[in-house]
Amino acid sequence: MPSLDDAYGHSRFAGRDPRLVYGGAAVVVAGALALVLALGLIAVGGDQVVAKKYAGLLGGVGVPVLLCGVVAVLPASLRQRAGVLAGAALGLLGVALFWHAYPTRWTLTSNPLAFETAMVYGLGGAIALWFVFTAIATTRLRNTPAGTVTLELVRQGSTRTVELSRDRYEALVSDGGDASDVIRELED
Repeated sequence: MPSLDDAYGHSRFAGRDPRLVYGGAAVVVAGALALVLALGLIAVGGDQVVAKKYAGLLGGVGVPVLLCGVVAVLPASLRQRAGVLAGAALGLLGVALFWHAYPTRWTLTSNPLAFETAMVYGLGGAIALWFVFTAIATTRLRNTPAGTVTLELVRQGSTRTVELSRDRYEALVSDGGDASDVIRELED
């Protein structure tokens, strides 16, 4: 069993490049800021058509950017990162289609593009979100013991290994009782 220093003492980035983690966090902040700015444009209003067009641009770009930042922060595989990038690229294609279509070819015209724009953007968002969820679901947490927990008890020079089920381990350590009581119970 590794010591606590081995398990927790090293880098919090667990083999990941810290620049990638900080860069991903900055991208998440940029995406969130774009969404807030889009909401602000709609709230302030001004020229409604221009405000809606720029709010659509900022909000439409903000969501894929935010998803790319999330997967950059996580310890994701190359496949998951590529999937999010592909979904984000499709979402950005939807934003470009919106920029082209709004307001002249949006709705109530002979050849509207609102449905096609929503489908391209929605498909890109769904693909990106799927890969973000797979990255989150496959991230292994260090503090979650799977199956059994192996403890080494060292007392008066002798070492004894005890294996416990996860439920039993949580029952022993979750009450915050005296450590000697836990060791005595494990030795029995």
